[in-house]
Amino acid sequence: QVQVVESGGGLVQVGGSLRLSCAFSGDTLRVYDVKWHRQAPGKERELVAHIPRAGNTNYSDSVKGRFTMSRDGSRSTVYLQMNSLKPEDTAKYYCRVDTCCPWNAYWGPGTQVTVSS
Repeated sequence: QVQVVESGGGLVQVGGSLRLSCAFSGDTLRVYDVKWHRQAPGKERELVAHIPRAGNTNYSDSVKGRFTMSRDGSRSTVYLQMNSLKPEDTAKYYCRVDTCCPWNAYWGPGTQVTVSS
């Protein structure tokens, strides 16, 4: 089992910045990769950024160049630095931790980001 908790959301003006955190605990030795997703009202959940176990971090086209995902030295916290925020970034942001093996996916409860114009 892995417990996942996001934090750092809030209300920000267009062009502003926020840093989200995702802390996970439990059976962290099995963590394979970590993803940030978001879901706006009336829309499907979408993948925003992804740190694989090996390889480069990947970003969706909608956030590339504005968002940066990183992982701390303990490897049990990941961050999503969000700059140049736009109203279309308004959504609930979720952290997903995938473990292996067997494969399991663990989601946090999410943190709300609202960008006001």
